[in-house]
Amino acid sequence: MKGDGTGGTKITPKTERAIRQQALNTIFGKIKRSGSGNHKSKSAGIGDEHTGDLRAYQFGDALDKVSMTESLRNAQVNNGIENFNLTENDLVVEETLHKSQMSTVLMIDISHSMILYGEDRITPAKKVAMALAELITTRYPKDTIDIIVFGNDAWSIKIKDLPYLQVGPYHTNTVAGLQLAMDLLRRKRNTNKQIFMITDGKPSCLRLPDGQYYKNSNGLDSYIVNKCYAMAQQARKLHIPITTFMIAQDSYLMQFVRAFTKANQGKAFYTGLKGLGEMIFEDYETNRKKRIRG
Repeated sequence: MKGDGTGGTKITPKTERAIRQQALNTIFGKIKRSGSGNHKSKSAGIGDEHTGDLRAYQFGDALDKVSMTESLRNAQVNNGIENFNLTENDLVVEETLHKSQMSTVLMIDISHSMILYGEDRITPAKKVAMALAELITTRYPKDTIDIIVFGNDAWSIKIKDLPYLQVGPYHTNTVAGLQLAMDLLRRKRNTNKQIFMITDGKPSCLRLPDGQYYKNSNGLDSYIVNKCYAMAQQARKLHIPITTFMIAQDSYLMQFVRAFTKANQGKAFYTGLKGLGEMIFEDYETNRKKRIRG
């Protein structure tokens, strides 16, 4: 993608295709049976993804699922050619895979650190967000997607607002973003739920019970970091995987993302500021690491 008036890193169509394909292969890897949607699952049921497996016809099966070739063959074997007769006992149905729905919340870090020291991290962050949002809305139209941004606090925005996101004079309240994301997902009826988080990886703010903000931009504050780990574990207990897109390759901050991802048993992508053509992907659920080139 060549420029959108916001300046910063240019991301090619090839890179965007790589992001979409990687999302299809890994982010949507484990889908449980839920509703009727566009995601392939491993559960047999109503769908248009044929498995090649046959079973006996059962009352209520749709007639268009009946394998006429196999059913006629059964009738011939059971009744012979001369006394050919097709009965319900001869009918077989080809199994199809149930296609499920997914509810996704996309979190985007708009704290000041996303442009700190002259490094433009918000532009590639927006590019990732737009690519993922387009993937979900066009490829999986029956899914739901909510988008939130987080700085000192967290709030919801519309998809149409993504290209115009600006960094504010904010610290990074990752906990507030995760709380809002899980609140939104609790209202969804889908079994399949997930969170995408796009950030530079450094939480630096919390809102205390009395409404005051606790802030610390010097390194990784253990009080703030441990709250983030607790949220990651809570999401894991609710069966909500978190996929983190880290728009930086700072080894110090990557330590936090790795620990956060491990606590959630989720996934993480790491990318430098030169774009998303090369990413390190870590999946703690399957304990694997690989380098992805766009």
